[in-house]
Amino acid sequence: MPEKQTEQKPSYEDAREELVDVVRRLEAGGTTLEESLALWERGEKLATWCQEWLDGARQRLDDAIEKDEG
Repeated sequence: MPEKQTEQKPSYEDAREELVDVVRRLEAGGTTLEESLALWERGEKLATWCQEWLDGARQRLDDAIEKDEG
């Protein structure tokens, strides 16, 4: 049985840039239903990664502020 490769998360900036491109392509139209669904799924994954990056950054800031105040 072949090993399943896990997809490496891109940096926040790379994920955001790719997400912008996905949205542009979806808004432009001209793709098949299957292509549109694949783009949408990729966009959802990218949006989730971006949110995770932002949540992590917010937590780091909150921790730093709490440390300074404590």
